Amino acid sequence: MNLDAWEQRYRSGDMPWEKGAPSPGLVDFLAAHPRLPGETVCVPGCGTGHDVREWAKAGFRAYGYDIAPSAIRLAEERTRAAGLRAQFRQLDFLRAPPPFPFDWLFEHTLFCAIDPGEREEYVSAVCRWLKPGGWFLAVFYLIPDRDGPPFGSTREELLARFSPHFELLSAWVPRSYPNRTGLEWMTWWRRRPPGASSPQSARAAMSRRKCAPSK
Repeated sequence: MNLDAWEQRYRSGDMPWEKGAPSPGLVDFLAAHPRLPGETVCVPGCGTGHDVREWAKAGFRAYGYDIAPSAIRLAEERTRAAGLRAQFRQLDFLRAPPPFPFDWLFEHTLFCAIDPGEREEYVSAVCRWLKPGGWFLAVFYLIPDRDGPPFGSTREELLARFSPHFELLSAWVPRSYPNRTGLEWMTWWRRRPPGASSPQSARAAMSRRKCAPSK
């Protein structure tokens, strides 16, 4: 699924992920946390911008990014029609440099749209786009499919990939669109400072030192 493939999906209207509303989990999260710290939020894989607009309504300087030009065009049109302010740009999130480090990064089932062979690039991109100490809020899609997109994942895989770089603050099964009930996992992480290791990594390093032969 490259730029041309995603662009064709938007042009043809073949968008099964387009629900006409923001992520229910995000709506509930923002309602439950009306005074979140920070000012800026990045939404990669923003599609037509529903989640970006929800952050903008919450008072954030919201920025949406997508690989498909038509997604950005639709997002801009719908944001103007809603009387909201947000910025959108077409780019490849996995490879592009950020315009600046963000306080927040929110993703709603973007991870599952990426080829599993590029998941490490995705983790690196989240680190690159977030400030040290910034917050990563994600709604992951836990399905078994391997011939996506969407591509399946598990809680175990997600913890293994993100825990070295992020501290998991909370995780829960969110309210979802009707056809995804019980299949989404919402996680709230904080990016570790550069050079800091997770407790698991520290324990593993200590174990290696204990097992190392003495000189």
